[in-house]
Amino acid sequence: MRSIHEVAAELDLGDDDLLSFGPHMAKLRLSTVTRLSAKPRGRIVLVSAINPTPAGEGKTTVSVGLAQGLRRRGHRAVAALREPSLGPIFGIKGGGTGGGKSRLEPSDRINLHCTGDLHAVTAAHNLLAALVDNAINFRAGLDLEHRQVLWRRVLDMNDRFLRRIVIGLGGRTGGVPREDAFDITAASEVMAILSLARDIPDLKARLARIVVGFDRGGEPVTAGRLEASGAMAALLHDAILPNMVQTTEGGPAFVHGGPFGNIAHGCSSVIATRAALGAADLVVTEAGFGFDLGAEKFFDIKCRAAGVWPSAVVLVVTARALRSHGRGDLAIGLDHLDHHVASVAAFGFKPVIAINVFPDDDPADLKAIAAAAAERGLGAAEVRCFTEGGAGAERLADLVAETAKASTATPKFLYELDDPPLKKLENVARTIYGARAVELSRAAKDELARAVADGHGNLPVCVAKTHLSLSDDPRAVGRPRDHVLGVRGVRVSVGAGYILALAGEIVTMPGLPRQPASASIDLTDDGEIVGVH
Repeated sequence: MRSIHEVAAELDLGDDDLLSFGPHMAKLRLSTVTRLSAKPRGRIVLVSAINPTPAGEGKTTVSVGLAQGLRRRGHRAVAALREPSLGPIFGIKGGGTGGGKSRLEPSDRINLHCTGDLHAVTAAHNLLAALVDNAINFRAGLDLEHRQVLWRRVLDMNDRFLRRIVIGLGGRTGGVPREDAFDITAASEVMAILSLARDIPDLKARLARIVVGFDRGGEPVTAGRLEASGAMAALLHDAILPNMVQTTEGGPAFVHGGPFGNIAHGCSSVIATRAALGAADLVVTEAGFGFDLGAEKFFDIKCRAAGVWPSAVVLVVTARALRSHGRGDLAIGLDHLDHHVASVAAFGFKPVIAINVFPDDDPADLKAIAAAAAERGLGAAEVRCFTEGGAGAERLADLVAETAKASTATPKFLYELDDPPLKKLENVARTIYGARAVELSRAAKDELARAVADGHGNLPVCVAKTHLSLSDDPRAVGRPRDHVLGVRGVRVSVGAGYILALAGEIVTMPGLPRQPASASIDLTDDGEIVGVH
């Protein structure tokens, strides 16, 4: 690996611009972030995908490979991606830094703690939780009703046993007993706030707006009223700064923010994106899971918050995933691709198709996918960056660079912010999921009505649902039609700035599988981490 200072020099950044975390990672100083964000020079390339199989289809690997390919073709390019969560690393999905010869490095350190940003988010979130219960315990003047507390605790780990708990046991010194719950840190509103804030004043304002519950008079109690936002911001003083790392080929990359796409908005931070736009000509970023989840939220939530818009969209496909969505028949699986192409078109783009090649792919399948793309008037390229690095993504890089240079795209959202929340949900469900209608449970109706009554009806919507299907049923692969999106609950994330709709059986605290990946992870006697995939 190259020295991080050598990597930063490619973007005209000097030693005074960096806060080093060892020889291979650094954070950008706040003054540098401010300077870069003030003069954006670059164009955004958004990488998304069709709905993946449970093992994933290499979207992050393609994103890193594309950045490498662009660099090899002489472009000043940088990747701006999310930070991995420990939950999937020790669970079933594995690490989140790409793979093979197209990874973020140092991969093991990024996967296991990085620079501590997720721990800082966990601490800030749980500080607020402690202050909530402290106010209840001492019957503070806020008169917070313990049966109307909305703020849950978080942990950056998959642990299904914490989905519903009872706290405050042990008598008078143990606090006031009540039901509580844990979410994974990637689902924390503090994580969403960190990822959507433009600067420190915006961060503090968003933290202060967090609604933790209601008082006995039915009025919302916020983190600001609890005088918590200042201390929370202090815990996040380093976490708000973007992390600079490198690709396997030594190219510059930012990794910052880690909200999940299936239970949050699934995009890397606004701050890192805006800084990258000031440092590079092409910024490759990704949105979590398939286009139906992260990419829709990228457009309707992140772009609104950041004041940016991409110049090109890449859609990652694999023969394996298309066969899965066709229940073994590639031709039927292409109908699934058609739906995603139509979803991309809803935002004003024709996607570039990246065919991520696996060693056991049938060449006939790869030719069929390329032919299908050509029939639809779409540029397509096979990508072999896992085995070949940036050299395996040069054809894709040429297509993307040409598309981005010619782009005249302007913002085109699925809904207006002053539309009723249910209409927003219906627009997303019908256009992006192919649903016939949206059906709210009685609890969801009440929660949504309360959100509107409290003045939050003008927020964007963020749907939490399975990533394995266009519908809310993970078993419904392919292109389900005439289905109904069932919303069982609604949470209002006022600080993050969106209404979260919980669809189907999605949970905000995942569980470990029968055979956790942690069993293969170890530390050698020489201090080397092994087994993180």
